[in-house]
Amino acid sequence: MNWQNAALAMAGVIGSGVAVVHGVLVQRLMVKPFEEFALADGRIGPSIRRLVPLLLHFSTISWFLGGFALIAAARWLEGDARLATGVFVGGLYLFGAIGNLWGTRGLHPGWMLMAVALVLIAFGISKSLY
Repeated sequence: MNWQNAALAMAGVIGSGVAVVHGVLVQRLMVKPFEEFALADGRIGPSIRRLVPLLLHFSTISWFLGGFALIAAARWLEGDARLATGVFVGGLYLFGAIGNLWGTRGLHPGWMLMAVALVLIAFGISKSLY
């Protein structure tokens, strides 16, 4: 495995790891309180009670699957497919990093981890760019 493949795979491991921690925290700190509130408040309908937890976990699922895609790209993909995977997942991670940085005013470690993953993605796909 060359350095570009290792960087891309490591970006996938970081992204998937961040996603798992993010999912646990979202479940504990946002979904569970929402469900308790929704049951106590009779105005929130069943469709909203089902939809909100899924929407709260959407970024978790995207980051986790993106991490797997990066690992797969490092292992099996070449050229344009590898570049497309890196750019697509990099876009997801960039949005997460900027959102975390802005939303928490830099106090959340998630933006730093996503930024590290972005640097690794850039290095990992740099071979595909020339």
